[in-house]
Amino acid sequence: MHYWLVKSEPEEWSWQDQCSVESEPWNGVRNHQAQKNMRAMAIGDLVLFYHSGKAREIVGVCEVVRDAYPDPEDTSGKFCLVDLKAIQEAKTPMTLKDIKATPALAHLALVRQPRLSVMPIDEDAWKVISTKAGLAA
Repeated sequence: MHYWLVKSEPEEWSWQDQCSVESEPWNGVRNHQAQKNMRAMAIGDLVLFYHSGKAREIVGVCEVVRDAYPDPEDTSGKFCLVDLKAIQEAKTPMTLKDIKATPALAHLALVRQPRLSVMPIDEDAWKVISTKAGLAA
């Protein structure tokens, strides 16, 4: 199993929106590095759901329920989607400020590449975030 983080503007697609559906295609990603990360996702991988914009906090965890597949909106054939299912809300959302203040998380793309919308999270960082956010590890 691998771990990931996806970002969404809550005005566009919020954690509450994600929780209101059985599963949802993660769409709108056009950055090639983010797309490469999506292609590496597999069914059963866990994904931190991060509200970007003004909120800037990890608010929950999703599970990948469908491997990468072609984005039907993309006529070029370059882009893919994965389907995500909400599985747990953070008891204590972890803010970007908290993440930046945690030395064990300084290496994350969330800190180093703030514009990247889909990124891997290593197992050690996952454990730190899970503990601080009150998520099942």
